[in-house]
Amino acid sequence: MKKKVLITGAAGFLGSHLCDRFLAEGFSVIGMDNFITGDPKNIKQLKDHPDFEFIEHDVTKHITIEGELHYILHFASPASPIDYLKIPIQTLKVGSLGTHNLLGLAKAKNARLLIASTSEVYGDPLVHPQTEDYYGNVNTIGPRGVYDEAKRFQESITMAYHRFHGVETRIVRIFNTYGPRMRLNDGRVIPAFMGQALRGEDLTVFGDGSQTRSFCYVDDQVEGIFKLLFSDYVYPVNIGNPNEISISDFAEEIIKLTNTDQKVIYKDLPVNDPMQRKPDITLARKLLQWEPKVQRAEGMKKTYDYFKGLSRDELYKSEHRDFSKHIKT
Repeated sequence: MKKKVLITGAAGFLGSHLCDRFLAEGFSVIGMDNFITGDPKNIKQLKDHPDFEFIEHDVTKHITIEGELHYILHFASPASPIDYLKIPIQTLKVGSLGTHNLLGLAKAKNARLLIASTSEVYGDPLVHPQTEDYYGNVNTIGPRGVYDEAKRFQESITMAYHRFHGVETRIVRIFNTYGPRMRLNDGRVIPAFMGQALRGEDLTVFGDGSQTRSFCYVDDQVEGIFKLLFSDYVYPVNIGNPNEISISDFAEEIIKLTNTDQKVIYKDLPVNDPMQRKPDITLARKLLQWEPKVQRAEGMKKTYDYFKGLSRDELYKSEHRDFSKHIKT
């Protein structure tokens, strides 16, 4: 009998790739999403898969799954500033109420739960690179606090259920990840730069461009998550690529990759935008025998090819999602 896994946020960027991976590994997969930021087209390839079931549902509401359930991966959450600044309360709720519901489900089903935490728990870090034992530098009342604190609470309640109820839990701290199925206009730097290049617009850098990021290709990220789920380690583990680059240098890379001649323009840095972001993956290397394999040049080409394949309407449409029904909750 096939093991059954529930993946929340299944129509999102990472969630949809995880659905693909677990189906390829022979699991029976239940995908769950309310499409607040997910996109049905990300899972259209799974529509007729015999081992895939989809449930449209908001995880902040009570969750019922019939029959046995062996694993849960909680990836339901807005993940880009353009989203969580528009729906701050829903962002807090999915990290708190949603995680609470899934922990209760894991307890009832005797299932193992992996939660998707984030490098944002480190805030604007004063330690570089960031290790798992660094407690972070987070502005709890700043505009990004709704996401940062939702994820920090998510980690805390997960460990509480593990310690008090004995629930099998895993925590992955995800650093900047990229690849096909990212939303072109979600506000993050890679789709923003590639969209601007494809439309012939100048590339926008916020701040002076000296801030750094480390980008991990989605296949590497999924491999790290998969290995962590089946490890025996219950504490947070960084999964990301430690190959660091400044945003200004990255903009030049994109111009070269896309063979365009756009200029780089500079705008004010958003409030509490981290100046440094680089994972220390010593623990992942030791514990999981994991490290990223895909070089940035290769991963960026695959990602750019995906964006080039979008229709003209998709390329030029503005990001005007209707969040009204979620803002009221």
